[in-house]
Amino acid sequence: MASGDGIKIPSRLPLLLTHEGVLLPGSTVRLSVDSPRNMHLVGERLLRGTSLKSTIIGVIPNTRDPEHDTDDLPGLHKIGTAGIAVQVVGSNWPKPHFTLLITGLCRFSVSSLLKERPFVLAEVEQLDKLEQYTTPATQGVTAADGELGELSEKFYQTAVQLLGMLDMSLPVVAKSRRLLDSLPRETLPDVVASMIRTSNKEKLQVLDAVSLEERFKTALSMLTRQIDGLNLLRKTRKKSPDNEKGVLSVRKGGVFPGRQFNLDEEDEEDGDDAAALQRKVHGANMPEAALRVCLKELKRLKKMPQSMPEYALTRNYLDLMVELPWSKNTKDCLDIRSARTLLDNDHYAMDKLKRRVLEYLAVRQLKASLKGPILCFVGPPGVGKTSVGRSIARTLGREFHRIALGGVCDQSDIRGHRRTYVGSMPGRIINGLKTAGVNNPVFLLDEVDKLGKSLQGDPAAALLEVLDPEQNHSFTDHYLNVAFDLSQVLFIATANTTLLQVPGYTQEEKVEIAQRHLIPNQLEQHGLTPQQLHIPQDTTQGIISRYTREAGVRSLERKIGAICRAVAVKVAEGRRVTETEASMPEKPSERGGSRPEGSDTMNTNDKSVCSDKAAPPEMPIVIDHIALKDILGPALFEMEVSERFTLPGVALGLAWTPLGGEIMFVEASRMEGEGQLTLTGQLGDVMKESAHLAISWLRANAKTYQLTNMVGGPDPLDGTDIHLHFPAGAVTKDGPSAGVTIVTCLASLFSGRLVRSDIAMTGEITLRGLVLPVGGIKDKVLAAYRAGVKRIILPKRNDKDLEELPANIRAKLDFVTATNLDEVLNAAFDGGFPRTTGEQALTQLSSKL
Repeated sequence: MASGDGIKIPSRLPLLLTHEGVLLPGSTVRLSVDSPRNMHLVGERLLRGTSLKSTIIGVIPNTRDPEHDTDDLPGLHKIGTAGIAVQVVGSNWPKPHFTLLITGLCRFSVSSLLKERPFVLAEVEQLDKLEQYTTPATQGVTAADGELGELSEKFYQTAVQLLGMLDMSLPVVAKSRRLLDSLPRETLPDVVASMIRTSNKEKLQVLDAVSLEERFKTALSMLTRQIDGLNLLRKTRKKSPDNEKGVLSVRKGGVFPGRQFNLDEEDEEDGDDAAALQRKVHGANMPEAALRVCLKELKRLKKMPQSMPEYALTRNYLDLMVELPWSKNTKDCLDIRSARTLLDNDHYAMDKLKRRVLEYLAVRQLKASLKGPILCFVGPPGVGKTSVGRSIARTLGREFHRIALGGVCDQSDIRGHRRTYVGSMPGRIINGLKTAGVNNPVFLLDEVDKLGKSLQGDPAAALLEVLDPEQNHSFTDHYLNVAFDLSQVLFIATANTTLLQVPGYTQEEKVEIAQRHLIPNQLEQHGLTPQQLHIPQDTTQGIISRYTREAGVRSLERKIGAICRAVAVKVAEGRRVTETEASMPEKPSERGGSRPEGSDTMNTNDKSVCSDKAAPPEMPIVIDHIALKDILGPALFEMEVSERFTLPGVALGLAWTPLGGEIMFVEASRMEGEGQLTLTGQLGDVMKESAHLAISWLRANAKTYQLTNMVGGPDPLDGTDIHLHFPAGAVTKDGPSAGVTIVTCLASLFSGRLVRSDIAMTGEITLRGLVLPVGGIKDKVLAAYRAGVKRIILPKRNDKDLEELPANIRAKLDFVTATNLDEVLNAAFDGGFPRTTGEQALTQLSSKL
């Protein structure tokens, strides 16, 4: 690099094309490079080079707009800066790039291009002398050098004046003052221009000023403008070190040979970008809490250099926040007739599903503030669940977004990751809102029954906050860490299988609850009034007995809601017809006679619920049993208890579940065999033991009760196999309370006598034939009452539990309390269960060991 003419840079330099500001001689800047040409230059020249010469590159400002940059080589700027790469740092986040710390050495002009790929290599001509940076300040340009000396002295004094207007207690200001005294005068324009805030265009003018006189003049005008700005600032507001400190931007690091000064400009483009981002934040119309968080993060972002990994994380977070549809929504299309036409055109059949969509539209017409409902379509693959969801979105005029949940086993997929993790991102719900661009889309949660569970949490539990109308108005994604309102989103879930739950009230209590609470609540939710819909008590009783079989009232409330939706369709369409008729003259011949006075009884045999030509109904609409069948379909439950007792070997037991009481049939049959006992119906160990206890007690007392095998022998198991079955085999069963039922069932089988069809029983047994108490008596009795049972056998020690039952239930049922199995058998069969001897002897089975 040294020659007889002084220190020289190489005549052939690789060129780094950069959009990130202007490198001036004597300044040190950090440049981020990610273009293919620049990446090749760093990899092949800087990283592989072993000499000082290999670290010197040319930096050319790329004046092309980065938004419209192409792979073609742009027209090069005529003047560049040769610089030495002090540091190279590579990173893969958010994409592969290098960050270079480069110190400017001198100007050069491009003579010719030698090659364009893989990086640009050019023949250059050095324009500045490198010796000026190693010359003492006293040997540079002085006042004795004529006009140039006067100009340099004026520039020096102006720079000192600018620094004198700042707070000298600040380290950055004090350091800048020392630099002015230590540097040669001819280097001051470049160094000072790199220190002060100014545009890249003005810095290009300093770079292009090859002559020293022109350089002093250009930089002097910039200094003068800074002084004028400070004077104006002092006149308009109180002097503050924080305000004046912003004039200079000095960064740490970087050492020039022989002296440490490393001053650099804060990138103007970064400031413009931050200002644009701040405008976007204020224009996103987000809630106050979210706005405060965004402004706080934006303030942190302005203080970060781009080389920090957290810079990209914070920028990505702010970009997501401004892109979310905090207040953007679409207007729903609530025209029921056009919606029906669209659904009929898209899908054949599926009448029940399409009717549910029309009911939602009708309720939205009557009640605008309806929360976003949750629909669940259950069916085998390929029946059109997903396509129906897309059609619903088209019908409503909403955006549609599908979220596939099959196999998802991490709750972060729903709630997102916290931003403290590397690679954190928002959950699928927030990402879906960003994609949809509105806050009221139709979300299809596909295959919701195939959600998994792992050490990373339970995504099904995380969905609770998403789907619960009482919680989703303030859904908090871990990545956002601020609440987002999901209440206007229409969620549609699809599944292949479902679990039918039978969630205790008596029938009379349910009727009262329905009349006092459920019906008024459903009327309000669906925008109806008691003057528009009336559900009599006998209709409510029909819903309870034929369409629900539960301990609670959730299914009952859903059925009442279905009735309200059907009536809402008729009311909405009738209102439309009335408005149309009001605008047209009525012709008597078209009415076909007058309607009867009084209330209209809703009967859909005339297709009045779904017809486009429905006449305005008389109010209130009264729901009778015919309308009940048309709206809810055929009855779901029938009283089948008596029909099951047609053969010996059948008994009715009572069971308790967490969702209420249940009736449970026990069936037995026998065939020729080797005395084997077969138990089916997914029985637990306790229930299997109860079955073996029952067999042992019956064998021990077979002579007493005249129980025989298939050929009339005294041992019921001699040459006979017994099969004991508990129906509903898909449900696991366990517990001790089926003991008396199993004994009664087997006694019926061995004696050939039928058990009474109106009786149910519960109780635990012992090997000696005692009946022990069990729990859940109230729920079991209510289940028997719902099933139409008239007599119930209970353990004697459960007498106290009957006090919990309502008085009207106790009056309608006949309770038999038993202390032993002999009393149970006598009560379970018509005419009793006779014994061969009059005395009561509880024979104990002796051991054969």
